[in-house]
Amino acid sequence: MRIHIATDHAGLEFSTQLQHHLAAAGHEVIDHGPVEYDPLDDYPAFCIRAAQAVVRDQADGVEALGVVFGGSGNGEQIAANKVRGVRAALAWSVATAELAREHNDANVIAIGARQHTFEEASSFIDRFIETPFSGEERHARRIAQLAAYEQDGSLEPDPRATTGVPDVLAADDSSFDPEAG
Repeated sequence: MRIHIATDHAGLEFSTQLQHHLAAAGHEVIDHGPVEYDPLDDYPAFCIRAAQAVVRDQADGVEALGVVFGGSGNGEQIAANKVRGVRAALAWSVATAELAREHNDANVIAIGARQHTFEEASSFIDRFIETPFSGEERHARRIAQLAAYEQDGSLEPDPRATTGVPDVLAADDSSFDPEAG
């Protein structure tokens, strides 16, 4: 499988270890950066490029996943999720990595490199890579709803509409005064 990886300065050492680990497992690893330590580097461009490559490969029929990581993995996950077609999941255990693939068909995993030992993080990544999407109807239906929203902003009907309970979050009332109580 082709694995696209990206990080920032916080995960650079982890990146080197991970590339060796994944290559030893037979994966083709493509590193999207950075290539040298810079304590002021910015992860978005690295992670977005990795995420774009995953989507492009998958569209071309290439079996591919992504791994993005930094100090916490949060920003890297957010950056990857800005790419249309990416479902990036922050994993902090083997179970969350497995469920991200099995239930959410996540195609990118985000890891906090400063939150785990290399052995822990690589076990999350290994489980993520080896776990297939279950294909269960309920999971596929939910993923389709996310894709529809991503594509054109469409949402399923609000179930409260039939009960008469207003959807206060959807109300377009710019006269709302939070101080009025």
